[in-house]
Amino acid sequence: MGVSGAWSDAWTQLQEMVHDFVGALPRVGLAIIIFALFYLAARWIKVVVKGVAQAADMSSGAEMVLGRLARWLTIGFGLVVALTVAVESFTPGQFIQFLGIGSVAIGFAFHDILQNFLAGILLLLTEPFKIGDQIIVNQFEGTV
Repeated sequence: MGVSGAWSDAWTQLQEMVHDFVGALPRVGLAIIIFALFYLAARWIKVVVKGVAQAADMSSGAEMVLGRLARWLTIGFGLVVALTVAVESFTPGQFIQFLGIGSVAIGFAFHDILQNFLAGILLLLTEPFKIGDQIIVNQFEGTV
């Protein structure tokens, strides 16, 4: 194979890549629209969850955390749906498998941080303290 043969193969591969890219544009466009709709829905869901939490007489911190959690879960679900539409070979099972493997590594790496984060959420939900309370434990003192 000569130099012209190598250029011909490269040119053929480039044409196939462009053809595949152009063929994928409608799916990518639809995926962007789907993700945008989920993003807008997530903002609305956050407001609804905060309203429900406020009606349940939860603290403002709990309202904020639950609202943000609902928002990010909705955005994450929208991302999975958009990826499923945009990439033909992508399945939600692959994503869940990736999360399973990744969560073990992340869990070991961020064990203390995640433990403190979950403890903070539990404190917000059980409300043993209110914002502005003064707490003294042994020689440590602080304001919530």
